[in-house]
Amino acid sequence: MRSRIRVNLPVEEMPKKWYNVKADLPFKLDPPLHPATQQPMKPEELSRIFPPSIVEQEATEERFVEIPEEVLEEYVVFRPTPLIRATFLEEYLQTPARIYYKYEGTSPTGSHKTNTALAQAFYNAKDGIKRLVTETGAGQWGSALSYAGRKFGLEVKVFMVRISYEQKPMRKYMMNLFDGTVTPSPSELTSSGKKFLSQDPSHPGSLGIAISEAIEEVMADPNTRYSLGSVLDHVLLHQTVIGLEIEKQLELIGEKPTIVMGCHGGGSNFGGTVLPFIPRKLAGENIRFVACEPESCPTLTKGEFRYDSGDSAGFTPLIKMYTLGKEFVPPKIHAGGLRYHGSAPIIARLVHEGIIEAESFDQEKTFEAARLFAKLEGIIPAPEAAHAIAGAIKEAIAAKEEKREEVIVFTLSGHGLMDLTAYV
Repeated sequence: MRSRIRVNLPVEEMPKKWYNVKADLPFKLDPPLHPATQQPMKPEELSRIFPPSIVEQEATEERFVEIPEEVLEEYVVFRPTPLIRATFLEEYLQTPARIYYKYEGTSPTGSHKTNTALAQAFYNAKDGIKRLVTETGAGQWGSALSYAGRKFGLEVKVFMVRISYEQKPMRKYMMNLFDGTVTPSPSELTSSGKKFLSQDPSHPGSLGIAISEAIEEVMADPNTRYSLGSVLDHVLLHQTVIGLEIEKQLELIGEKPTIVMGCHGGGSNFGGTVLPFIPRKLAGENIRFVACEPESCPTLTKGEFRYDSGDSAGFTPLIKMYTLGKEFVPPKIHAGGLRYHGSAPIIARLVHEGIIEAESFDQEKTFEAARLFAKLEGIIPAPEAAHAIAGAIKEAIAAKEEKREEVIVFTLSGHGLMDLTAYV
């Protein structure tokens, strides 16, 4: 029988702490600025949007943050997730590279987003919040937060980018299953939504607009808080459970990664994958980190590194990041979770410092890679995750042409079972 490496950690080996890369960076990140005064924001100024526990995590520089027992109990439903060697793909490519993928599609909502959704729901509930409002692109984040809200007794409302709302109805049904309510954005429910609809009644929407609508609704209700699925420091902190597990799994089989990859939209799954490995690079180890993004929304590869608003209406704090501009409305690509004008400040600074690389892939080549992976490895990847597959294939082919060994590791951030129309 063909040898197949699948590394499963026992539940007791699951990380009990999240890793905070800010403790090890040789520089300080640029502070968020108040949108009105453009002065550095104090943590307490964020308290109208986020609960105290999340504000504290956003500011902390502790190297490790304890994962609450209540969150660990929910994680064990789907964590630890497997690390699988893509031997069928290796054989097809005839590459000397060894390719491993971390499969996050085993979560109840089918993607990595549940890692932070459970944490955020727990902290909001602990701080007495009863209702959360958020945005979602392709629907993975909205599904995850609806699920987490149901677990911790929170009402959840989701503004979903209109084009994805129309392309991916199954995600809407999943949110409804977990008692989440879903509204296509831009909508008639907010001033910012009405503004964009007045400009274009058939506006396809964007994550920036959906964020504006969510923030506007939060500001109108003192008992409601905002929950974000990517970009900010606390989100990437929660997602490091991915990279911490990968470290342990590779150690079990005696492998050292030389290339670590992931798809990139706002930076949550990519950051969660690579950040635990950053100290190795800083210590001089020969290891590369590659963020794979869509050519149609090339934030890291063609954006400007500057302060910009995280939403289209300018409600959020200004953050230093690579940005295509808050007014940017991306094309109607199927990888809706990557259609964001900005990027996580941590990832952006690491790219700016040359510690992380970024590369863009067109939709046709990305789906070619996704179809090949599905046929060979038996998993239908989400369109977002397919960008990481395209990146891994490119690196594996280069290793073959240059006759060198590589250990390529990427995160397959979710399954594509609700995205099958994208493959037609």
